[in-house]
Amino acid sequence: MTELKQLTHHRDIAAEKQRRSNHQRRTIRTFLPELVQLERLLAEAPEGIQSRVLTRVEVRDLVLPVYRIDIGSQAEDAPVVLLVGGVHGLERIGAQVVIAWLDSLLAKLRWDEPLNELLTRVRIVALPILNPGGMFLNQRANPSGVDLMRNAPIMAQGESTFLLGGQRLSPRLPWYTGEPEQGMEPEGEALKSVIDEMLPGRPFSLALDCHSGFGWQDQIWFPYAYRRRPMRRIDSVMALKLLWEQAYPNHRYVFEPQSAHYLTHGDLWDYFYKQVNRQGKGTFIPLTLEMGSWRWLRKRPRQLFRMEGFFNPLVPHRHQRVLRSHLLLMDFLVHAAVSHGNWLPTGEQARTLREAALTHWYREA
Repeated sequence: MTELKQLTHHRDIAAEKQRRSNHQRRTIRTFLPELVQLERLLAEAPEGIQSRVLTRVEVRDLVLPVYRIDIGSQAEDAPVVLLVGGVHGLERIGAQVVIAWLDSLLAKLRWDEPLNELLTRVRIVALPILNPGGMFLNQRANPSGVDLMRNAPIMAQGESTFLLGGQRLSPRLPWYTGEPEQGMEPEGEALKSVIDEMLPGRPFSLALDCHSGFGWQDQIWFPYAYRRRPMRRIDSVMALKLLWEQAYPNHRYVFEPQSAHYLTHGDLWDYFYKQVNRQGKGTFIPLTLEMGSWRWLRKRPRQLFRMEGFFNPLVPHRHQRVLRSHLLLMDFLVHAAVSHGNWLPTGEQARTLREAALTHWYREA
């Protein structure tokens, strides 16, 4: 494993900024303010917070970094919580939610002793802006026109939704999968490098990938997207769902497999879930937060006239509400990872929860 001492210290963020001319800095402030906020946050982060550039993406005259942030335990058997945002460039709110949580966490680390103790027992890895080129261009795909969530080497088992499920007609159309012989895009490979390094062999790990743009309600999706059969450890997802609902019975999230809505080719989390399962005996739970942007459209229909309005809250007070409304979920996932031994099902309990999951999600009443 890569030692933390090999990572770029947060105080070296200034070197990344020095690569840019004054014109480039102004351009980034205008079209990618999330990167400016993230770099400022990292530059001021407490000691012990590590960051590095996983890859750099060229777009126009800019070279944009994909940052990785590491927080917490360096133990090889510590549970891992992986947070990802900005996979789809139009869905800026996903990156903003991850950055808002990091901002809150780093502020509390300066005075919260129980939190500092908690982080000695868990590793948090964050990639807040996985697709900086797409965010800069205000488009769903990366600068090559590839939809990163349709780009993994895995095909749908069954008929996928036309176009939405992934298409190879043209990068000018949405949901372009890329060509198989070209492999995964650099942004997807950067995420894969983190997963390959951090997850296999761990007793427990989970991921939360933050998106927006589907439905009236906030949803938490889990694999699979490529088939309608349940994932291998569906009992662990049901256990986590029940744990959340018992702790926070008044929540507004809907837990569902993504296949309940549509099948897709090339889903990254389907691919990573299967890869991690092949390499170890630990439990890995990949989740996708799908923030229901239709509510924002209903309350402010004029957002229909702006492309970003389909996927992001544009009214300031709604934007602030969204940024704070998911902090509790992310805190919960960290605590659940630390205490996974107290709720992760085994034996007869796992069989019971698997049957409950099959009845709840996969069998018609």
